[in-house]
Amino acid sequence: MLKIAVDAMGGDRAPRAVVEGALLAARDLHVQIVLVGQKEIVEQTLSQLGPAPSSVGIVPASETVAMDESPSAALRKRNSSIKVAFELMKQGQVQAVVSAGNSGAMMATGMFVLGNLPQVDRPAILVVIPTPGKGTVIIDAGANVDCKPRHLVQFGLMGSIYAEQVLGVSSPRVGVLSNGEEEGKGNELTRAASEQLSDTSLNYLGYVEGRDIFSGAVDVVVCDGFTGNVMLKTMEGLAGFIVRALKDAFQRTALSRIGYLLSRSSLRRAYTQLDYTEYGGAPLLGLNGLAIVAHGGSGPKEIRNAIRVAKEAVAHDVNRHITQLLGKTAEEEGHKPEKPARRLWRRVRSKLESLGEEPESEEEGRESKSGGKG
Repeated sequence: MLKIAVDAMGGDRAPRAVVEGALLAARDLHVQIVLVGQKEIVEQTLSQLGPAPSSVGIVPASETVAMDESPSAALRKRNSSIKVAFELMKQGQVQAVVSAGNSGAMMATGMFVLGNLPQVDRPAILVVIPTPGKGTVIIDAGANVDCKPRHLVQFGLMGSIYAEQVLGVSSPRVGVLSNGEEEGKGNELTRAASEQLSDTSLNYLGYVEGRDIFSGAVDVVVCDGFTGNVMLKTMEGLAGFIVRALKDAFQRTALSRIGYLLSRSSLRRAYTQLDYTEYGGAPLLGLNGLAIVAHGGSGPKEIRNAIRVAKEAVAHDVNRHITQLLGKTAEEEGHKPEKPARRLWRRVRSKLESLGEEPESEEEGRESKSGGKG
């Protein structure tokens, strides 16, 4: 049976909402759950929620990571619930990690404990939003604020694999988010990324605008994490506003209340499409393992659905497909296999960049390790 580690201490409503959601998943999804966190608190929460299934266990972790802590500060906590969960995956005791906690800490800890997949510089957060058809993938939705063109190319490749393998989209259409469809639009980053994506085997269509996302014009929208996160939070706010506006409209008069009763089933279907909690957590693609980032304000339903997303990603063996496609792309571009020293330097550089630190050049790195030249 699939075993998933859940960070019991992560999120604004932890631990109760997280534990409750994990119990729902254990009962509904037929998975084993390992709750990672401060043992006494987790046990007390479980006792308040009634008897737990035998498929739910606890692994103690003495430290927690606050939602506002920096990734570098989180890494210094050797026994945090996030780090212990990733260590369980590294040891092969679980197949996925789910957390509603600090997403920056998730990425940094995952990179340091598990490392990245071959050919991946930066993990990226992927979200699926409701659109006509099977949904539209947005990547990156917040993991990487500052990106380089090669990062966006990798995001496009990973997002295409997810859309194909998990959502069942044949030959996913990929676009780069920009301020216009014309080639001259965008900025230096999007123009360079677009040019490089055009040279890949992806079904790349070019630029897409924000208004095209919900139309189903593309299946994968590629952007940097700053843009993606702002876009995602705007969508969440708009969805909430629409729901509140409809409720207010239907409560104004007796006639409008009757109208609501007559159209209630249709409105519920529409609300389900607008409700981001139905789509669960966001995979952190590119790690040498599987991590799902749930919304910080997640309740039991969202945690349960995040665990469902983890189960689906494991079942479709997403990481193997990503590795194969990235390796094939590197071969087509004529890249030689990296030497071990260069591969190590690339990983160190990417980790430093993800923490907001400016790495030395590769030559400077060599000099500092050898004590300088001459």
